[in-house]
Amino acid sequence: MTAAVLVTGAGGYLGTQLIAGLATGAKESVTALDVREVPPGSRRPGVDYRTADVRDAEGLQRIFLEARPEVVVHLASIVTPGKDSNRQFEYDVDVGGTAKVLEACQVAGVRRIVVTSSGAAYGYYADNPAWITEDQPVRGNEAFAYACHKRLVEELLSAWRRKFPELEQVVFRVGTILGETVRNQITDLFEKPRLIAIRGSDSPFVFVWDQDVVGAIVRAVRGGPAGIYNVAGDGAMTIHEIGARLGKPVVAIPAWLLQAVLAILHPLGLTQYGPAQVDFLRYRPVLDNGRLKRDFGYVPRLSSTQVFDLYLRSHGHRVPA
Repeated sequence: MTAAVLVTGAGGYLGTQLIAGLATGAKESVTALDVREVPPGSRRPGVDYRTADVRDAEGLQRIFLEARPEVVVHLASIVTPGKDSNRQFEYDVDVGGTAKVLEACQVAGVRRIVVTSSGAAYGYYADNPAWITEDQPVRGNEAFAYACHKRLVEELLSAWRRKFPELEQVVFRVGTILGETVRNQITDLFEKPRLIAIRGSDSPFVFVWDQDVVGAIVRAVRGGPAGIYNVAGDGAMTIHEIGARLGKPVVAIPAWLLQAVLAILHPLGLTQYGPAQVDFLRYRPVLDNGRLKRDFGYVPRLSSTQVFDLYLRSHGHRVPA
């Protein structure tokens, strides 16, 4: 029997690839929902494309009742804010939108929801363990909107697990996604002529291949066990290892000095990074993927270093031997 799946944020980078993965398998009837209308030339045959805003409770519930999905994959989120974005808008989409998706799930009798959270939900703190597991509390920093909103989303999901245990949840805390065409705030750092490091910190990064994220979500749709899982490739790379593979110098700056500089430049629009991003560089949560492999049954195909090298090749960089 074909399962009915609805994907929010289906027109985004990850959503587009997930829809392709689900459509290729032909094991699901797929409803693709996004705030932007997907052009006819970009649509997959057999997929039901709908346009709706996750902030619109009435519109969401109408579509959910029409589609009657068994599984909902909730991807709609503000990952890289636009120039005209603001924190209230991002909160309304990330946190308010998730609440409305959960309400629509309840109204339509959805069996399972799969949510892409982020390693940022753990927060950026000096006392983060060297390798962070799912047992650690989510403490997304108030000063960093994305991390704060992911924490609030996870607190909301936790409350729903207690109140509505019949709605199964698979929550993925995803590391830094890389792939052949990924563009985000992290990859912007790699394109600079030199990399900035915080003096005294290795600033480790855990990367995950976009196709591994898609693979994990597809497994969740098709029956992987409910629960909370870090989604990341094996291993981590320090900022100095990244600089060496890019062939670029790494400039180590004291945290206080970088905060002072960004406090001046950010309000002037001379950089997209503010003082809050200093702890983002200094205290990155390094995701342990043991539970993903052991309990969920998904083994990432590329390690952090392998997916970084894939990113290098796709952007015309020479990959060191």
